[in-house]
Amino acid sequence: MADIRTFNVVILGLGFLFIFTAFTTTGNIEQTVVKSLKNDTFSGSGYHSLGIIYGVFSFSNLLAPIVVSVIGPKMTMFLSGLLYSGYIAVFIIPLTWAFYFTSFLIGIGAALLWTAQGHFLVENSEASTINRNTGMFWALLQCSMLFGNLYIYFDWNGRTEIPDSSRKNIFLSLLVASVLGTLSFLVLRKSHHEEELLSEEEGQSLLSTRMMYKQRANTAMQDAKSELKTIVQLLKAKTILLLSPCMAYSGLELSFYSGVYGTCIGATAHFGEAAKGLIGISGIMVGIGEIVGGGLFGLVCKNNRVRRTSVVFLGMVVHFVAFYLIFLNIPGDAPVVLKTVTQRSPYLTPSVSIALLCSFLLGLGDSCFNTQLYSILGRVYAEQSTPAFAIFKFIQSVFAAVAFFYSGYLLLMWQLLLMVVLGFTGTLCFFVVERMQNFSADLQEE
Repeated sequence: MADIRTFNVVILGLGFLFIFTAFTTTGNIEQTVVKSLKNDTFSGSGYHSLGIIYGVFSFSNLLAPIVVSVIGPKMTMFLSGLLYSGYIAVFIIPLTWAFYFTSFLIGIGAALLWTAQGHFLVENSEASTINRNTGMFWALLQCSMLFGNLYIYFDWNGRTEIPDSSRKNIFLSLLVASVLGTLSFLVLRKSHHEEELLSEEEGQSLLSTRMMYKQRANTAMQDAKSELKTIVQLLKAKTILLLSPCMAYSGLELSFYSGVYGTCIGATAHFGEAAKGLIGISGIMVGIGEIVGGGLFGLVCKNNRVRRTSVVFLGMVVHFVAFYLIFLNIPGDAPVVLKTVTQRSPYLTPSVSIALLCSFLLGLGDSCFNTQLYSILGRVYAEQSTPAFAIFKFIQSVFAAVAFFYSGYLLLMWQLLLMVVLGFTGTLCFFVVERMQNFSADLQEE
């Protein structure tokens, strides 16, 4: 049985590796691709597309558990993978209506996929293997930021424009990766627990298939109502209210490193023919920062109250250093320029080394905030972890969506300033929550 569960976790990780190799690479380059299109009939915006995805994703999380309960995590992930593949396919023959329609669908698919992933991972783990399985899954997932972006570097290096042939080849390759990841979910096998449940259901000969699914749906609806009540209660809790600015900041910086900063590098005229290829290297450096930070702070500093505040403070400092260097190194009109290259000059002569260092720092700082938010929520709401994390993802996704919508209109300096203000506020609120928890723990010890 243990072998089946380990096999399932590995296949699950590989499936996500392939799907998110396609999706994270697409998110990193899509605004640059859209601006390079020589198509007068296409009027879509990569920023708006990503905003729709995260906006729909945030609200779809409320309904996703019902779908997973009714049709099962395996089939849910397979259907979600098809939606991801459909979104990638749109870039091969771009149509504005299809671009935004699939953005809406993938927002729903993302909620279904991540809900099913959590359900399936827990289902194939025990108390003694959950940490190992989670680490194995996340290690495979984070590698998705490496391979697609490496392809972008080799294909775009030396190009000032993105020809249609290059675009089609890239997205055909990414589509193949996404389809492979989707098909891998069909290889997942039933755990022993699932087989027992199925045998009980099959043994009820008087229960038709239709009645069985109806019964599952009713049970799922009751669970969803109960969870929604818990979410509403937690939204009024002092701890969640204080952590909200930190969660909101994680959404702003998520949108910046995953879609905006790569576009800024690719639009910087001072980088010349290397600019477009650097988008891929930037994505790789963000991924390395995430892997280093996730491994170091997620494992070494786990469940340590003193170090948790230190890691969040480090994340703030790392991000503020990155923001200041980006302010000096990247032209202010880089996120909003209509064509593919900037017209303004930054305060310093743009440096490739500094640009890529900032990419690494963005990934490292993001891992600092996310690992510690997961840690403190898991500690404070150990008995209500599902609704607590649902609130976290909801707030994060809403602010990511908002950030993507304003990214095409605000100059770089104003976007950075917004993140500095919210990042400082979020860090300060995190310190207050940690202080409250330490004080409460000290009282219990006395």
